[in-house]
Amino acid sequence: MIVLKDILYKVTINAVVGSTSVSVNAVHFDSRNIKKADFFVAIKGHVVDGHKFIDVAIKNGAVAIVCETLPEHLVDGVTYVEVDNSNRALAFMASNFYGAPSENLKLVGVTGTNGKTTVASLLYQLFKKAGFKVGLLSTVKIVVDNKTYKASHTTPDSLTINRYLKEMNEVGVEFCFMEVSSHGIHQNRIEGLYFEGGIFTNLSHDHLDYHNTFAEYRDVKKVFFDSLSSKAFALVNTDDKNGLVMLQNTKAKKYTYALKGYADYKAQILENQFGGLLLKVNDSEIWTRLIGNFNAYNVLAIYATAELLGLEKVEILRLISELESVSGRFQYIISDEKITAIVDYAHTPDALKNVLETINSIRTKNEALITVVGCGGDRDKTKRPKMGHIASALSSKVIFTNDNPRSEKPEAILEDIEKGVEPQNFKKTVTITDRKQAIKTACQMAQPNDIILIAGKGHETYQEIKGERFDFDDYKIVQEFLKQLQK
Repeated sequence: MIVLKDILYKVTINAVVGSTSVSVNAVHFDSRNIKKADFFVAIKGHVVDGHKFIDVAIKNGAVAIVCETLPEHLVDGVTYVEVDNSNRALAFMASNFYGAPSENLKLVGVTGTNGKTTVASLLYQLFKKAGFKVGLLSTVKIVVDNKTYKASHTTPDSLTINRYLKEMNEVGVEFCFMEVSSHGIHQNRIEGLYFEGGIFTNLSHDHLDYHNTFAEYRDVKKVFFDSLSSKAFALVNTDDKNGLVMLQNTKAKKYTYALKGYADYKAQILENQFGGLLLKVNDSEIWTRLIGNFNAYNVLAIYATAELLGLEKVEILRLISELESVSGRFQYIISDEKITAIVDYAHTPDALKNVLETINSIRTKNEALITVVGCGGDRDKTKRPKMGHIASALSSKVIFTNDNPRSEKPEAILEDIEKGVEPQNFKKTVTITDRKQAIKTACQMAQPNDIILIAGKGHETYQEIKGERFDFDDYKIVQEFLKQLQK
């Protein structure tokens, strides 16, 4: 048990009713998880307001409540703590409850629209290969040294983050690499964490269903860099004009990377093919199995971060050459008929454009490029026509299909995508609502040496339709259909 006043360290408090000397067993923001002598944090969510469940939490055994508005009826023997922002308070309390675990390892956050998962995951791989105990908090999975857990959010809630960081402390993890999403920043999930450094990859059209404008989306990302300490480093991609914006108010040591402009860490692409990339990084050449311009940026970010964290240059170059691609990120197979199928998470206009341009820069144009793509339901609708425009303009053939329609009608989503197709590209497109059938059709259309891109879901192994999740793995499905063609 831990004393309440110790959990409230650094929390900005408006009022307290009751004693802060009470001992509590655990902290929860879901009243269903509350047990005897627990601490309940009432959070105003987008869908549910936790303040409505304060009475339930007390009935379940809560001895202390954090809330933004005190209830009209106060229960004797229960301590109430009023704060301006319950999410922010929870973040500090989570860190305090688990013993400030982020201070006992080197935590590096990666933010940006595209590349977060790749950069964080490859840094995990690199430092693991270098012989360190390493942690990873990513969209794809959470890893505590060698133990893997499923991930449910790009940036988990603050209790979950600190619980895993505490576990990392217990097994001696020295470095942890973490994806930092705009949602996570905006909802104060990373408050109370001590970061050794922050990485900015890029910024493009995404999440405008949540953030009202692009400027708001950018400024939320910037909050992460504004919060870094003077002992931390801030590493940004200055080929993206928003890179320098991230550095404007940060107290951290500033470093830049780029392929096009001047930067502290500079790379030049010498060779780009399906086998990998040959890069010149500052004054050294390096071969990597990763593919495409966007991965050149990722490799450069990884190289710079490893050096800033103290690894030797020669060792970094060797380790990068051994890195394997991340699940669902430009993951490809080549069939016996020499049909190349690529599965990629590209679910934003910029990411889709990058992947298609990469494929087009490698292929000889004697092969067809067949793209299978859709857009998620209940998400930013404004990007749908842009995705349709990019896919139809940069592919030989396009099949528009389901992604995760969630509660929306798939036909309505597909109509939004089709609006972006220009007249000269209409004949390139076909719409097949069923995603499995769309992938099968792409395989049947493909001739030897053709390329199939299946975009949007990447590492996801499910499809979400009307509140239910069904097993669905793009990589396994295309692999199965390509094998059937060989028979």
